[in-house]
Amino acid sequence: MTGIILITVLAALTGAILGYAATWFPADADSLVSKIDALLPQTQCAQCGYPGCRPYAEAIAEGKAEIDQCPPGGTDGIAALANLLGREVIPLNPQYGFEKPVALAYIREPECIGCTLCIKACPVDAIVGAAKLMHTVIADHCTGCELCIPPCPVDCIDLRVPHTEAEIRPAISL
Repeated sequence: MTGIILITVLAALTGAILGYAATWFPADADSLVSKIDALLPQTQCAQCGYPGCRPYAEAIAEGKAEIDQCPPGGTDGIAALANLLGREVIPLNPQYGFEKPVALAYIREPECIGCTLCIKACPVDAIVGAAKLMHTVIADHCTGCELCIPPCPVDCIDLRVPHTEAEIRPAISL
């Protein structure tokens, strides 16, 4: 019984020390990165020069990247980042692309040869299919990053700007 009481007291004491230490040594860097990442569009398109939104957020937090490198986030994204970081709003850097409407990938299925190159290129697993069978895009997952288009050897992938909710979220989706 004494052992149980001793372990309980030690656990409570350790918890109190860790809780007190957390107030003196907060994880500001990680929380800042998380706040920046939450403001990014999560397209994982790599247009900013980083392999995804989280690495770009880390670079911004470390002062290695500017807030004007995300075309999918556009003007609103830059304004949100500037507000969070207490910086001046600056225009999107054209070196990284231009702001445009969000579009979803669409595979012209009769033309698809089932090469799987688009599946491998998709950073958010929005394309399903099997080798030598046609593929399709899960609209609910597609971010419109355009990374599936260049590897397609038969050019059967289009980007379409949805005009209605039905086009964004079709009746048949996984």
